[in-house]
Amino acid sequence: MACALLAGCASPPAEKPRLQRENLQAVNFSGSWEMDYSLSDSTQDKLDVMARDLNRQAQRRAQSEGRRRPAGAEMMVRNSAGPNSGSSVLGLARMADLITQSPLLEINQDTHKISVEREEDFSLTCEFYPGKMHKVETPFGTEICGWNGHQLVFELRLPEGLSIQHIMTIGAAGQKLLIATTVVSSQVSFPFSLNRVYNRFEPGESGFQCQETLTRGRVCTTASR
Repeated sequence: MACALLAGCASPPAEKPRLQRENLQAVNFSGSWEMDYSLSDSTQDKLDVMARDLNRQAQRRAQSEGRRRPAGAEMMVRNSAGPNSGSSVLGLARMADLITQSPLLEINQDTHKISVEREEDFSLTCEFYPGKMHKVETPFGTEICGWNGHQLVFELRLPEGLSIQHIMTIGAAGQKLLIATTVVSSQVSFPFSLNRVYNRFEPGESGFQCQETLTRGRVCTTASR
């Protein structure tokens, strides 16, 4: 649903996407944004889909090896240990949920850099370099950011086969923002992705502030900004 409202859905960036100068002027994410929970992905729904996919994968593997699945094998993903274990899958989902919970964003951008201030989380920043992605080595891992066509990409590569990617896409009318976040782990066969949709708003408005949780679902409270 989120992709249908935006001009172009988020897709994995090329290894070395070209930075087009016109993008620096035509695509500007600056402004205040609040999450639209009705259009954003449910973490629990995406987790259920991943569990089903992993179980189907395990079933096909067992069938190709000429073995019959034991009774209760549909719970294999949740109870097994090692790669694709229940703890690994749930941990990946929780991480994706945790880093995409910011209900409010404040974005400042000019022709040289962008700063995405995320409520209750660390900021995303990027400097723009013509024709290439910006790469920074830190004690925590490798940070890569830059333009991929009309989309802005942030990627963090962490040790032990873990990576986090955010792809930002703005709607044609400039009133909606999609952030597609994908978390990849060497311990799980499938990446875990969440789409969060934000609406532009003017600071000082009042309304509802919501938060999506794995245990309690969507929790909303009245808030004034």
